[in-house]
Amino acid sequence: MGREYISVREANTYSPLSLAFLGDSVYDTLVREHLLLKANMPVAKLHSAKIKLVCAEFQSAGYDKIAEHLSEQELSVLKRGRNATGNTVPKHAEAVQYRRATAIESLFGYLYLIGENERIRELFGIIISETETITD
Repeated sequence: MGREYISVREANTYSPLSLAFLGDSVYDTLVREHLLLKANMPVAKLHSAKIKLVCAEFQSAGYDKIAEHLSEQELSVLKRGRNATGNTVPKHAEAVQYRRATAIESLFGYLYLIGENERIRELFGIIISETETITD
């Protein structure tokens, strides 16, 4: 049974924080898959490597990496996520980093809802590039 997708119009009705709620899981799953396929190592090491890739600081850096590769619509979703209110900032992250991380998660949630799985993987590839030493 295939997953059903929603229209772009319908996806645009969701709040950025709701999109980020879903996008957080999408991003986390991609990181876990990336690490598992990259290196067969003990779960504790996988977890430690995952933490480095899902933190607000790393995701915030990803914001800059993908921004220039986005369509007008994708950039709009990214900015809506960045500007969303209601974010509580964790102690270990700066507010700007956390908002930019939320933006990435909003975009991934949005793309997931409309069925743009290849686009998600493409953008994730850009974000994750140049992190070859993360599991060392």
